[in-house]
Amino acid sequence: MEIVFDSSTLILLAKTELIRLVTEDHQVLIPERVKQECVSKDIFDARLISQLITEGAIRVLKADNKAVISKLCGDFKIHTGEAEALYLAMKRKTLLSVDDLPTIKACKIFNQRFTTAVHFLITIAQQGKLDKESAFVKLEKLAVYGRYSRRIIDDAYARLKGGS
Repeated sequence: MEIVFDSSTLILLAKTELIRLVTEDHQVLIPERVKQECVSKDIFDARLISQLITEGAIRVLKADNKAVISKLCGDFKIHTGEAEALYLAMKRKTLLSVDDLPTIKACKIFNQRFTTAVHFLITIAQQGKLDKESAFVKLEKLAVYGRYSRRIIDDAYARLKGGS
């Protein structure tokens, strides 16, 4: 299954070392701007993302409609990387992986399906690809690195623990 990613989710999954598990089950697609945003620093997550691009686990695409992307940026107060990712997901009619609140709001307006880093963690744990203890550690990392509300973290904790 193809999924277009924006920078925030890709970086969060790299920081928590979940991105390789995600690329095992999904074709990860990113626009050029997201690549630039994600690999520009010499830090662990940037090197990991760069390696996955080199390996072909992450594919970089061109977002070619500058007018639509510019309008998305202006109308929704989102950065170019998020606008390119949203545009590509809509164009390809595929899921968007995003943790940026203004972009999530745009998804809701356009009826664009989306997922987040927390959703990936829960799914990976429910599939048994990660034991509960490791899942809780990764959730704590997401709580530190991401800008999630306490309600989202508490809900994820309950789901990982075995609740609904």
